[in-house]
Amino acid sequence: MSVSLEEARKIAELANLNFTDEELCTYCGHLNKILTYVEKLQELDTEEVEPTYSVQSSRDTMRDDRTESSLSQDEALKNAPAQGQGFFRVPKVIQNEGRQI
Repeated sequence: MSVSLEEARKIAELANLNFTDEELCTYCGHLNKILTYVEKLQELDTEEVEPTYSVQSSRDTMRDDRTESSLSQDEALKNAPAQGQGFFRVPKVIQNEGRQI
């Protein structure tokens, strides 16, 4: 099966895509390569292959949730170059119409 230039034009139109004639030829070539590959895949014998919903193993990869100790607020701020009211102070980085806010 292959796609003609007119069919490719119709597909592009249905997808609301605008192509130049040169781009349409390239697009048509890509579609035909895809269809050739799909035809090749259809030749495979999958009679003995069980259907699957995932290609990954079915083992659970999530770890158990557990609480662990963490830094206190004072320890976290101890080496901060600037702090205020219990928070890290950082330079303003958001700009609004050319000026920092």
